[in-house]
Amino acid sequence: MGTIRVFIHGLESSSQGTKGNYFREGYPDMIIEDYPGSLEDRMTKLRRILSNKRDIVLVGSSYGGLMAAMYACDNEHEIKRLILLAPALNLEEFEPYLNRKIKMPVTLYHGSRDDVVPLKPVYGIASKVFQDLSHHIVDDDHPLSETFTAFDWDNLLGD
Repeated sequence: MGTIRVFIHGLESSSQGTKGNYFREGYPDMIIEDYPGSLEDRMTKLRRILSNKRDIVLVGSSYGGLMAAMYACDNEHEIKRLILLAPALNLEEFEPYLNRKIKMPVTLYHGSRDDVVPLKPVYGIASKVFQDLSHHIVDDDHPLSETFTAFDWDNLLGD
């Protein structure tokens, strides 16, 4: 079994959003689900979907980035790479993970004009927790609507 690619959408999005549709079209093997309900409900579903899977490339956007980061911290040995898109790491739900030192490769993209998830606090948290962090600030908004499709997804999601 090869690399398993997973996309987790944000709080007010769905699997049918811009990013979900982009990944569905370009990477038909990618797991793209809807995550409704509370964070606990969403995490329960994610854990069920990924149980007994390894070599996972996990992509999380905004609230989905929070979920992806939490899952990666709890299952570090199953994750090959973590890609975070303006992740909501500044929320109190991530506080239990602040003293972790996670060694997997993590790529983080954040828009300089993000008015939903604050850039500086998220960078501070990510750089403390993720030891192999590649951080990119792009001239964009929270959904990364102008730059998202220009990222090197083949390389980011590759085996």
